[in-house]
Amino acid sequence: MNIQKSFAQTETGTLYVVPTPIGNLEDMTFRAINTLTDVSLIAAEDTRHTKNLLRHFNINTPLISYHEHNKKAREHMLLQRLKEGDDIAIVSDAGMPAISDPGHDIIQAAIEEQISVVVLPGANAALCALVGSGLSTNQFIFYGFLPRKKKEKQAELERLQRIAMTLIFYESPFRVKETVKTIQDVFGESHRIVLARELTKRFEEYTRGTVREVLEWIETQQLKGEYCIIVEKSFLQNDQTSLWWSELTIEQHVNHYINDGLSTKDAIKHVAHDRQLPKRTVYQTFHN
Repeated sequence: MNIQKSFAQTETGTLYVVPTPIGNLEDMTFRAINTLTDVSLIAAEDTRHTKNLLRHFNINTPLISYHEHNKKAREHMLLQRLKEGDDIAIVSDAGMPAISDPGHDIIQAAIEEQISVVVLPGANAALCALVGSGLSTNQFIFYGFLPRKKKEKQAELERLQRIAMTLIFYESPFRVKETVKTIQDVFGESHRIVLARELTKRFEEYTRGTVREVLEWIETQQLKGEYCIIVEKSFLQNDQTSLWWSELTIEQHVNHYINDGLSTKDAIKHVAHDRQLPKRTVYQTFHN
């Protein structure tokens, strides 16, 4: 059990988790500037990127790299400094550290060592995109980046298929088209979807429509910038969590009908009807 009183006096230092702007430097808070000025050391995902931020706000605190490839080597040194009483801030290139960015491991390690972890509020692309999408914010799931390989991506979306909550994904501009196409294949083409890009920047853009409409729009575009994909999951007819096949993959669903005596062709036809998917999508998934 661990009870942290964040601002009580302790012999150890404090690990500050400091979000930074996702595009617009005016989103830097006064508290974030003061914290980065006052700590003994800043651990940054990319020191070159963070140097520009510190220079803009005239912050001269020493900087050290902390990223996916050196985090294990850095962890012992950072913990030792914290135990000696130094306050340390951790920042990523943009947004909240540890949200699809480095930071979770050192936060977890600090907590295990009874070192206070103080998180500052600030910029976050996922929540900005969700609110700006106009889709339901009552219940939502932030997934982050889907797997790159198509088969693994499809399997993850099939797992999420039975969840009736708004879904939030991050995606590279190079994979947006394929990801939206896979969303169409698994969820169908009538759900509402929103693509949000370049949030807080000059070319901020929201593209709202059905999966089919957005996919048709993508076909005419040269996509640029980092994307958030927001998908509505209020089911159009029945709540799929109550359907007998809701926990089956498409392949398992087809095999169920085959085991009941249907031909492969008829089984695929039944699955397409159950899931409101094109027959070719079920066929391709089953024979993949």
